[in-house]
Amino acid sequence: MNIIQDLSILELVSNASLVVKLILALLVGVSFTSWYWIFRKWFALRDARIRTDNFERDFWSGGDLNALYQSAVNDRHSTGAQERIFEAGYREFIKLRGQKALDPATVVDGARRAMRATYQREADHLESHLAFLASVGSVSPYIGLFGTVWGIMHAFRGLANVSAATLANVAPGIAEALVATAIGLFAAIPAVVAYNRYAHDVDRISVRFESFMEEFSNILQRQFK
Repeated sequence: MNIIQDLSILELVSNASLVVKLILALLVGVSFTSWYWIFRKWFALRDARIRTDNFERDFWSGGDLNALYQSAVNDRHSTGAQERIFEAGYREFIKLRGQKALDPATVVDGARRAMRATYQREADHLESHLAFLASVGSVSPYIGLFGTVWGIMHAFRGLANVSAATLANVAPGIAEALVATAIGLFAAIPAVVAYNRYAHDVDRISVRFESFMEEFSNILQRQFK
């Protein structure tokens, strides 16, 4: 086997030590999992933006709040996050307003708390698995570096039985060790980019939810006038 064949990627991986092979398998598995969640979160956040846009268009078109509430209740399986926040707040508002002993401020505060609780659940759902992407982005290079260090140590240990060390003796071992670093970076870079992008998107959507809750609370306050 000549040097060119020894330095092909498949040959380097197949000839690597057991520890390096395990590290490469771990990194490849982590990379596939991160790509799975990258695509899942992309579709989830896109769907959240579309549903939020549609609900805001319907809400601010001047429609009846009771009709919007009934629509949210009847189509609960297909509603978006902001619509569920609206449903929780308006349900609490209707329930508390029926209690004559409560003043308007208490009723609105109760509706706001109900919306806040639903908002927290929806925000947690939007942020789910972002921590995994952050972990992949921060840890994968170090895992790959560990594989590289181990591979280089293994390569130099193999030189102990060679009378004269040449490039042909050292190059395959060093190259197979560097593959671990390359795979680590391949797993980390997309995860970091996706995490930064999705964290920004979640923040923007969360700001829209918070703004809606404040505006809707003001609308509920005016219901008593």
